[in-house]
Amino acid sequence: MDLTIIVPTFNESPNIDELVRRITPVVAGTSAEIVFVDDSTDETPSVIAEVAARAEIPVRLIHRDDPQGGLSGAVLEGIAAARAGWCLVMDGDLQHPPEVIPTLVARAARGDADVVVASRYVGDGKADGLANGLRTLVSRASTLVTKAMFPIRLRDCTDPMTGFFLVHRPSVVPDELQPRGFKILLELLARRPFRVAEVPFEFAPRFGGESKASVQQGLRFLMQLAMLRFGKLSGFALVGGIGTIANIAIVALLTAFGTPFVVASIIAAEATILGNFVLLERFVFSDLRQDAGSVWSRLWKSFTFNNVESAIRIPLATAAVSAHLMTGTIATAVTLAIAFIVRFTFHSLVVYAPRRTAKVSSIATSPTEAATSRPAVSDSVDEHLAS
Repeated sequence: MDLTIIVPTFNESPNIDELVRRITPVVAGTSAEIVFVDDSTDETPSVIAEVAARAEIPVRLIHRDDPQGGLSGAVLEGIAAARAGWCLVMDGDLQHPPEVIPTLVARAARGDADVVVASRYVGDGKADGLANGLRTLVSRASTLVTKAMFPIRLRDCTDPMTGFFLVHRPSVVPDELQPRGFKILLELLARRPFRVAEVPFEFAPRFGGESKASVQQGLRFLMQLAMLRFGKLSGFALVGGIGTIANIAIVALLTAFGTPFVVASIIAAEATILGNFVLLERFVFSDLRQDAGSVWSRLWKSFTFNNVESAIRIPLATAAVSAHLMTGTIATAVTLAIAFIVRFTFHSLVVYAPRRTAKVSSIATSPTEAATSRPAVSDSVDEHLAS
């Protein structure tokens, strides 16, 4: 079997030499190559180059100066650059043991699967390499929630959160994907039906370096899950929910210290308007930013609209509080809920509307360019595909 091993890396210099050393013997007799897709800010690219110069199998490096799509985007770039018909995706920290590669290849050779998943939760698989009990609990809970949201697409996959799998490259349709975050297998399986097989593996401790797990990665996962299931509206709702909680907390805190409700509401509104814009830019509308004007233009539109909306909403909430119809906290929550749909509509149709010049330039592209540059599947189709 021809095999391209795709390893997305971010500051993994201590692991490169050991990874290539352990991969080399297990792919003997296979026409194999290793493609590192690197987003590092340290010396990892130079380490990869040094290891490649003395490696016994072909080792290639794709270094991304302007990473798009996180780890998922890196994997898709690796698949696009692959020379083989089968692509094996694995992490660079050796928590995915290279010794499992022959088992994955042998299972794929049976010809009845498009994706072969190395699972921690089937057969003799284990997740002992997770850093602690909390990480194990979070992993298990995330897997259960994910499978519950995609019961049909993930029915044959016990570990959709793994980053260790083998995929038949012709089965991957890049135009259907909207890479974000680090769960590329979930992105693949949720978008279209695949024939899935699994083999067990033991998730090993990290060989060197530091884990990339963080609160930000957790937020990325939640955003990815929500947008896969429901489209941009759910991502907007999640950001809005975070902003609402922050808004209510700020109002409650300030009023508890004697700040008048109107003043507290204004401070909370300004803080959450700016915070929400940052989250929307990074997680919800990131695929539309390039054609939607400058960041300052988007910020001005968003900030102005939200302040106008607040200028209407806060007096209404204040009137409700003054009339003793509800408490300040409840008034804030109710009026924010009403404003949600209006905000989403404005941001979708105005703040992130493509510039006229962007539309004109797209007409001039070739059919191939148009296919690769057009916006990914619409939200309504997203929802249908994710069923």
